[in-house]
Amino acid sequence: MKKAEQVTFGGSGLKRAAHLRGDSEKLSEMARNPAARCILLWRGKLLVVGAALDQLALTQMTHPLVSDGPGGVIEAPVFLGLSAEGAPLFAADISAWAAEGLDLTGLGEFVDRSEQQHPDLPQGHVFAELRRIMARLSPRDAELAASAKAVVGWHETHRFCARCGAASDVSQGGWQRSCPSCGGQHFPRTDPVVIMLITHGDSVLMGRSPGWPEGMFSLLAGFVEPGETLEAAVRREVMEEAGVPVGAVSYLSSQPWPFPASLMFGCAGEALSRDIVIDPVEIEEAMWVSKSEMMQAFAGEHPRLLPARKGAIAHFLLQNWLADTLD
Repeated sequence: MKKAEQVTFGGSGLKRAAHLRGDSEKLSEMARNPAARCILLWRGKLLVVGAALDQLALTQMTHPLVSDGPGGVIEAPVFLGLSAEGAPLFAADISAWAAEGLDLTGLGEFVDRSEQQHPDLPQGHVFAELRRIMARLSPRDAELAASAKAVVGWHETHRFCARCGAASDVSQGGWQRSCPSCGGQHFPRTDPVVIMLITHGDSVLMGRSPGWPEGMFSLLAGFVEPGETLEAAVRREVMEEAGVPVGAVSYLSSQPWPFPASLMFGCAGEALSRDIVIDPVEIEEAMWVSKSEMMQAFAGEHPRLLPARKGAIAHFLLQNWLADTLD
């Protein structure tokens, strides 16, 4: 697919400079560089700025919220790479901040519209949920945000060695945890997920999970199992969720999805039947939607169907399906 990397969180050409991660002396030197900047996270939310909250707010490494750490789930800033100008870029977590007196009602909800302003940061620099603002960010900010959120989130749930249970140490600039007890080495995980544009004639198969907002449907999706190809996962998931057999399967595009740690593989599949038999444990409802109906939904004019969330690969694939640009 020619437009594959135009998906939100698609590759922006970030210079990750992985060869520098194991050089602790160089990392310290880069952290002291006056041009170095840090992305701040708080309870999974990113610090952003702008009237539309469409830019990552980059903080100096000398700011007390960075230099006085640890204040979150990781002991030291994660080295993300280098800017186009060669400036070092880091990410730090300050989840220990209590945010007393601020609106916390959105935390953990399906849609979090709340914003939190730290008293030690400039006015207008607020923490916002990435799902809410992801489509507004530039490709570079989106890649940085996805990388920072995914790696910090991994540290939050992997503080102990999976081999012996001992507390592990951060190493390799935040891209590894090493066990001082048994010598085990652990790396950020990414879970492969297939998301399927299943078509039959001029219609596409859509489904919804229990608990989703009314009118919200999306493409079917599911985790790839060990020992399984992407093609087999597509056929299995569609059969399990909707009872629809699938023939030919092809790859379209991928999207890092840091909620918390997935890589979405967008695939196209040809349905061999239109008969739907849902598994109520997997999904709440599934239906075939014609191109004309989907165009109505994208225009906000469908009486029942909401458009897929902008920024998600489901929206991207459906948009290209409508425009006949899946090649």
